[in-house]
Amino acid sequence: MISEAKDSCELMIDLAYAAVYFGDTQMADEVDELGIRLNDLVHDMRAVCVMAARSPRDADSMASVLKIISSIERMGHAAVDISRIVSHRVGIPRELVVDLSAAEEVSHQVSLREGSHFAHRPLADFELPVAVGMRVVAIHRDRGWITDVGGDEVLLPGDVLFLHGSPAGIPRLRHLAGAPSWSPPEPLEGPTTTDLDRAVDVLVEMKNISTTCVGLAWSALVLRDAGLAAEVNHLEDRLDEMKERLETWVLRSSPAATDPSSLRGLLHLAQAAEDLGDSAQEMVWLIEKQEDVHPILALALADADEVLVRLPVRLGSRVEGHSLARLSLDIDPGFHVLAVRRGGRYVYRPRGAEVLHPGDELIASGPGEGERTLAELCGWVLVEDDETGEDTLVPAGDASST
Repeated sequence: MISEAKDSCELMIDLAYAAVYFGDTQMADEVDELGIRLNDLVHDMRAVCVMAARSPRDADSMASVLKIISSIERMGHAAVDISRIVSHRVGIPRELVVDLSAAEEVSHQVSLREGSHFAHRPLADFELPVAVGMRVVAIHRDRGWITDVGGDEVLLPGDVLFLHGSPAGIPRLRHLAGAPSWSPPEPLEGPTTTDLDRAVDVLVEMKNISTTCVGLAWSALVLRDAGLAAEVNHLEDRLDEMKERLETWVLRSSPAATDPSSLRGLLHLAQAAEDLGDSAQEMVWLIEKQEDVHPILALALADADEVLVRLPVRLGSRVEGHSLARLSLDIDPGFHVLAVRRGGRYVYRPRGAEVLHPGDELIASGPGEGERTLAELCGWVLVEDDETGEDTLVPAGDASST
């Protein structure tokens, strides 16, 4: 149930930002429906936790699970708040839509054509998270929505796929769908940078930081890493500061705005981004205070749609000495690098120019089917332990000799 709830709230966040980007009210309504289902799931999980606590020791261990459940619930509420910018027609400036095209992870939609590579084939045939660095979050077919998209879903001509991931994978994606080439919306020509431009730039950065916060928080829980927990707290502090700056610039830009009501959308999005950061901070409190984390959490997170990995960079591996931009790990094998640990410190949200060195540790999230490929790039082979059934890292040379 925890695994399902985690996947649901992440789906809601992706769909909510997509609804804002495309101005799609139907998609916003779907986020509301998912929110109702998530609320029911949260209620059921809390009931299970209460039933499982049969002693003071059980109650103490269940407290950590309840805290994570509350954080998931808060993330879902933040996603609903984002979607209501569209469903309640609050409005956002066009400048924001333009800048969202340049975010670290973007939303995209593509319509499938008859005769394309996608037509009449199951989604699993393509392994899109690995092939293009984007995952399908929803399919609009006829008048209905498919949000629980499995690999056995057969794609049909006329389907509209909504995806989330690396913008670098869009050309390849559209080729597979038989869709024409696409260019992101261009900014309006303006003589100077305005307070509204500054507010929009800050908001896009808040979106990037908030989603990174959530990814690092899950990683801190799985890896029991106090360093990652500290980075989440640092990022959340930055979100608070950025929100204050954004509010100032929005207020200063309101007299010059053609439609000041659209500025409300910026404030709503800023609050939602801050709520996501607060949720992440709540999760890592368990690690920060060295509280016992119930084993069920690690099992649940391992069963989620996306896996979280920590991989050291071996001397002589294929990633050594290359920049993240050149490696394009977000396209193949579809992993988003959340942080690089180097010399006891973390470089969070590493940029494309970041060069990997032996001894670095990658903290990344991505599709389970790409984990072995990423391990091989870093100089390792995943070998299943016969006793525990868990995968362990074995140096590539040692694995080939055995």
